[in-house]
Amino acid sequence: MRFKSIIAAALIGTTLFTSTGCKDDFSDTNTDPSVINKGDIRFLFTNGLQNFEPQGYLTWFYNGANTSKWVQSYASTGSNGDMFNVMIAAGGQGEMTVNVLKSAREVSYLLDNMDPAEAAKYEHIKHMFSPILVYLGMFDTDMYGDMPYTEAVMARYTNPMLLTPKYDTVEDLYTIWYDQLVEAVNVLSNPVTVNGTQITQTALGAQDFVYGGNAAKWAKFANSLKLKLAVRLLHQNKAKALAIAKEAAANPAGLMNSLTDDFVYNKGANEYHFGDDVDGYMGAPSKQLVDLMVNSRDPRVRFFYQKNDFNSKVVQAFFDTNKELPSYIAANVDYEVVNGKKVFKAWKGAGEPWVRYYGIPVEVMASQKGEYKDYFDSNLWKISIGGKEKTYTPYAYFNREMVQGMKDYTFPDAPNVSVTQDIVDQPWYGMFYSSAEVNLYLAELKLIGADLPGTAADYFKNGVELSVRAYDKLANLNKIPYYHSVYVNYGEKDGVEDPRNEKSIKLEDGEVETLLANPAYQLTGNKAADLEKVYIQQYIHFVMIPNDQFVSARRSGVPMANSTILPYVRFSPTVDYVIPRRFEISAVEKSDLMYDIKMAAYARQGFSVGTNNDPVKLNTERVWQDKGAPNFGAGPNF
Repeated sequence: MRFKSIIAAALIGTTLFTSTGCKDDFSDTNTDPSVINKGDIRFLFTNGLQNFEPQGYLTWFYNGANTSKWVQSYASTGSNGDMFNVMIAAGGQGEMTVNVLKSAREVSYLLDNMDPAEAAKYEHIKHMFSPILVYLGMFDTDMYGDMPYTEAVMARYTNPMLLTPKYDTVEDLYTIWYDQLVEAVNVLSNPVTVNGTQITQTALGAQDFVYGGNAAKWAKFANSLKLKLAVRLLHQNKAKALAIAKEAAANPAGLMNSLTDDFVYNKGANEYHFGDDVDGYMGAPSKQLVDLMVNSRDPRVRFFYQKNDFNSKVVQAFFDTNKELPSYIAANVDYEVVNGKKVFKAWKGAGEPWVRYYGIPVEVMASQKGEYKDYFDSNLWKISIGGKEKTYTPYAYFNREMVQGMKDYTFPDAPNVSVTQDIVDQPWYGMFYSSAEVNLYLAELKLIGADLPGTAADYFKNGVELSVRAYDKLANLNKIPYYHSVYVNYGEKDGVEDPRNEKSIKLEDGEVETLLANPAYQLTGNKAADLEKVYIQQYIHFVMIPNDQFVSARRSGVPMANSTILPYVRFSPTVDYVIPRRFEISAVEKSDLMYDIKMAAYARQGFSVGTNNDPVKLNTERVWQDKGAPNFGAGPNF
């Protein structure tokens, strides 16, 4: 569910410094915070950065678990049911901007009441808020449309208190946000002066845990974020979108183009992101996506997903109990018969680690189809030895340590073998914006007609390579299973761990070059085919950022039906399931102070409220930026 509408969240935000905010932000004093007129600008920035959260628990538990299935990135492990397109609840989106806006408003207020020369020392910090506000603004409006922004969180700073902020249209917000980014880039890229005197800027250092207070990095991030805005604008104002891309590419601040430019997020050594599990709700990756990545030898399959449980030890345990292996696993096992018993010999096909990754079918009620029994009948994956029973997962599954720290992992082995676990608590590192994403946007915009200095092929190549290397870096930082060490129960050989039939998942020399030599990962000059490839790479890159993956698929119609690379599969041969394109707007209580403003905003957008998540209404009543975009699976319509 959407726990509070955006306005409810905004109203809470407007009273942050006069009510609930006292506990968190003024714990060292008993003075009413409304009479305090001086705060630490640096701490307020850090507080805002800490509240930047576009991928929290609820976003994964509700939103991502649904949208990833709608665009066929994942499927339910019991198979998609016939109500898979009806979203029971949502959360973690629609009210994120206000959480950072609270800090930004207070900083602006404090600076407005400072001596100008003193306030000028904080100009960089003030403008570092802009890109994270714009990022969250796009995130919130992607699924809910118009929202309060220009008048939000203003109660403390207005007399009489502004408790009923207007809803800004997405169209207006895109203009406002672009202007904010332009101003931020300009301020962060140039010396700050007062009356001709250059003002040294207050240093943030470690209080900025993303870029260490480096203004040039923030300027590049803000400039690059213009492209995220531009691609969302393509169906409403293509000319403006292409002009934004041209301006950003020519801007002296530069565009993100290396791993050191990436917006990598880690709050500290004891930051685990969130504790509750979400992997069971995400399900398992789709068969067509995993097949593409494995067949193309795309290393990202190893970072997005956890290896299945069928290592050579488990395969041997199945042999020892005369239990048949799932057919797709058996196809990759070479064995010999010794004294009448099967003995694992080696992996066939692509070998380790590739043979540990399989996806599952996305068709509705696939579990009832006999040809898919090896994917869904857990009795086929269960064995008993020595009175102990275990069930093993034959397909790859959500790699939770890429989104959560403090998770334990049990290495699979025979039922009667003592378990070996990875129990080291690891702080979480996330990536919210990257040079890979920037280059893939540049490739898209170039193909659509933007005047850019590089070629679409070069942007595409850079985007794919940077994506692979960025996720390898995150896998390393998060110390996910099998990255630094493989399963150790094979014993030692010559004094070192002997992996035998198991390999590390870390990126190896030459793998990127092999990947880029694959025809599906190359542009050829055919615009339609090239656009599909660009959107497929955006889709793959966004596996770990489900909102962006959904928005990319919604904008592009990719994956597309009948594709020879990554096909959009019919969910049913007999039923055309309608897929929502936004989230539900909850019914508004007439006692709500904002009732008239909300209802007018929803009517202006053509939204029904309290729709019980009717997929047809949520498909046809589109947010502004989605109007004119192709249907899911239809392919690009530029």
